[in-house]
Amino acid sequence: MRHKLTNSRLFLGGRQITIACFGRPPSILTIAYMNFTQTELTEQVAQSARDFARQHIKPFVMEWDEAQVFPVHLFKELGKLGMMGVLVPEEYGGAGLGYFEYNAIIQEIAKVCGSIGLSVAAHNSLCTNHILSFGTEAQKKQWLPKLASAEWIGAWGLTEPNTGSDAGNMKTTAVKTDDGWVLNGTKSWITHGKSGDLAVVICRTGEPRTPGNATAFVVERGIPGFTAGKKENKLGMRASETAEMIFENCHISDANRLGEVGQGFHQAMKILDGGRISIAALSIGIAKGAYEAALRYAQERHQFDQPISNFQGISFKLADMATEIMAADLLVWQSCDLKNRGEKVTKQGAMAKYYASEVAVRTANDAVQIFGGYGYTKDFPVEKYYRDAKLCTIGEGTSEIQKLVISREVLHS
Repeated sequence: MRHKLTNSRLFLGGRQITIACFGRPPSILTIAYMNFTQTELTEQVAQSARDFARQHIKPFVMEWDEAQVFPVHLFKELGKLGMMGVLVPEEYGGAGLGYFEYNAIIQEIAKVCGSIGLSVAAHNSLCTNHILSFGTEAQKKQWLPKLASAEWIGAWGLTEPNTGSDAGNMKTTAVKTDDGWVLNGTKSWITHGKSGDLAVVICRTGEPRTPGNATAFVVERGIPGFTAGKKENKLGMRASETAEMIFENCHISDANRLGEVGQGFHQAMKILDGGRISIAALSIGIAKGAYEAALRYAQERHQFDQPISNFQGISFKLADMATEIMAADLLVWQSCDLKNRGEKVTKQGAMAKYYASEVAVRTANDAVQIFGGYGYTKDFPVEKYYRDAKLCTIGEGTSEIQKLVISREVLHS
């Protein structure tokens, strides 16, 4: 088939340009102008996070990792800096910043410790953002100030022992009563499932695998029937607490319901769209940390009377690492730009999360290889980046789920 060469016009940076294309303009790959030049505010926020991580996190990274300590006190300090309510408007006690600043904070913290970056991301993107996005004015005023200041640590519960990606078949139920709801079931793999003071929980309120069968609720710690279960002993991200949340005849008021009955799964998918941006940022932070450590080592380590960075086998690894990190970083900034402008981010967020997480794994793997035997010891930082990176390809939707989301968006856009 022969295609007719036509011209398409669009505006880039206020200037009209003409693009030659065959047939109709492309619909799947959209060309858009995005200015990723960091503002002074973004740079200041990044520097603040960088300084905090070096002073308050770096000295304790391995201590917390070895003992699986979740340093609650640290998050209180982050709360004072506004980093636990990054996206929350100032009227609710938050920092009132955007996704560029949020991305910068997560990256700078994750460059030092993926565990702390993960917990900051989960608190901000999942629990806090769910209430911000779908709560009533009264609910926002009740809970957001405590979350934004880190007076309370937040958790978010969707996953269950037998329903990970199959969330439509969840077993945790919420049954309506005359004065509220009764929750029963177990949520697993929950960040802050034991130490969280408040949790947003998605429960089934209809028949399994039927449209509109789930509803979101806010449950405060201390309510009878809400307890913590098993804390997971993990390969990586060991200073970020992961535990079960158990509900046994847990009575809550209808005032704790977020949004309409039956909208829980729809809300969860919207929250995950934004949450995947934070996991992509987390991945980039880990990748940059591993890359920078490997770059320094390659320049300092000598073999055959010269730095090992002089050898092509090493220099080409560094070139691949740097290129993939930059490409992944651009995907993250694009997603942040769309999110800041209130546009749909399902495809771009999934692309950023998928690619950045896989880049983090490859980068950490190559960093260990560059360090050689030393990279396999806990005396050097890359073994921890190696362990932490893998979680990024699993949490908030596996790489396979991201490809499912992306393919659906590509095929049906």
